[in-house]
Order: sequence, then structure tokens, then C-alpha cells
Amino acid sequence: MIIAPDPENPRLTRAVQGVDQNGVAATLNVVMERPLTIYLNGQEIVTAMTIGDYPEYLALGFLLNQRMLRPEDDVTGIDYDEELEVVVVRTARQTDYEDKLKKKTRTSGCAVGTVFGDMMEGLENVKLPATPCRTSHLYALAQQINTMPSLYLHAGAIHGTVLCRDDKPLVYMEDVGRHNAVDKIAGWMFQSGETAGDKTLYTTGRLTSEMVIKTAMMGIPVLASRSGFTAWGVEIARKIGLTLIGRMRGKRFMCLAGEDRLIWDADLAAMPDEDRRHRRKSADVG
Repeated sequence: MIIAPDPENPRLTRAVQGVDQNGVAATLNVVMERPLTIYLNGQEIVTAMTIGDYPEYLALGFLLNQRMLRPEDDVTGIDYDEELEVVVVRTARQTDYEDKLKKKTRTSGCAVGTVFGDMMEGLENVKLPATPCRTSHLYALAQQINTMPSLYLHAGAIHGTVLCRDDKPLVYMEDVGRHNAVDKIAGWMFQSGETAGDKTLYTTGRLTSEMVIKTAMMGIPVLASRSGFTAWGVEIARKIGLTLIGRMRGKRFMCLAGEDRLIWDADLAAMPDEDRRHRRKSADVG
């Protein structure tokens, strides 16, 4: 993988002492949260709660997904101050989003995600490619992602989002809110010049309207998850031609949008059932 989780990074978790259900002393790894204030040129945009890794990618991706940063923009600098917990994105184009900042919508995402009120308008011009999706690739991705070392399995209370091509995970980002993890991937794609039309986005979180919109704005045609759907997320996915797959557990999944683009090439008889220990662990996180 280009970027993989690092559950041993001491900045991302902390060992906390407590007692268990029997009153016995126990130690639990818990995820750290830090505020990160994002500026675009001289204007303060938002303060996000995040685990603190890849702040530059998070800032770029957030601004892109809020349509404050344009794909064609010339980013002249990204300055991160760890002590002040501030990242400043600078562009050659002058920007002023005072009116846009007044129209905020609180989302259903963990860690209280925030999107701006005109975000839906950006979907009018989205044209997603009708990229085929092989079920054999979906099962291979789920097996790799659900079993690799990660903060998701190490400490819980966190979401993972993975950018994939065919049956290979490429970039795995984690954060306390799934929207932050998606934004980090969007920022990485922008800075790396990565194409989107041949990619799948895999998430451990729910398939909400925000997740669908952000995936579409990134130009990714397939979105998959271990978790379930919201009705609005499904409705938007169907309108914009996004393949939407959820409840991926062992041999099972549900596709509620874009099912005509699935290629049913997996041999279910040869597929193992999901490991029970992993199933119990996964139920505790997020």
C-alpha cells in the first residue's frame, strides 16, 4: 500500500486505566482527538476534531469537497503549525467565502461533521463513469482491509476509509469521523494527481448522504461499506450513477444502486465465512 495505518504511532492513541465489568483493573487504548483549524489564504474556514495525522491532506480534501478549492486551482503553499494546530492552504486565486460560511448543515457523521448548504448543487455537473465492479474484487478487498493492522481494530472509536483499485487497497486513512478520513483521501488524490474513474472507495462507516456526495464529488464510481445505508444516501447514489454496496460481512452484501454494473464472478462456495472474533471486535468500534 502507498499509505497504511500505523496503530503503533504513540501520537494517535493513549493507554487509559480503568476497571472492567468485574471491577478488575484494566488498561484500554483510546484514540486521541485534536482540533485542527483550516484556513484558506487569510480566511478561517473550520475547526475539525481529528486524530492529527496527515493534516495537509485533510485540509486540501475538506476544501475540495466543500468546493472552496477547485480542481484546477494552483496551490502555492500548505503550511502546518503543529503547536498552533493550524493548517493554511494558499492559492494563486483570490478567495472569499464569507457568504458560503453562513450556510452550514450539521451532518449525521461521527465527530459532528459539517458541510455547507450549497454542496448538493455541485452534483448537477457530476458525471461518474459506468465502471464495472467485480464481486471477486469486493470480497478480496474486504478480506484484506478487515484483517490488516489498524487503529480501527487496535482502539476502536474510529472509522477507516480506503482508496482501492481493482482488488488492491492503495491508501488507507483513519479518523474519528468518516468524513475526515474521506477528506484525507481526497487531499492525497489532489496532491498526487491520482485518477478517480477506476477506483473504489471502501469505508467502515454508514453510507449516508454526505458519504455519497463526497465520493461523487471526488469522481469515484463505486462506494462500499461494512455498514448500512440511509434512504437519502441511496436516493442520491441512484440519481448520479454511483454503485453503492453495503452490509459487506463474510459472503453477504447488499447493492442498492448500480447493480447493473456488478460482474458476478466470485465463487461463493469457496468464500470463507467471516471470522467470529473479528465480527465481535468490529461490532465494538465506530
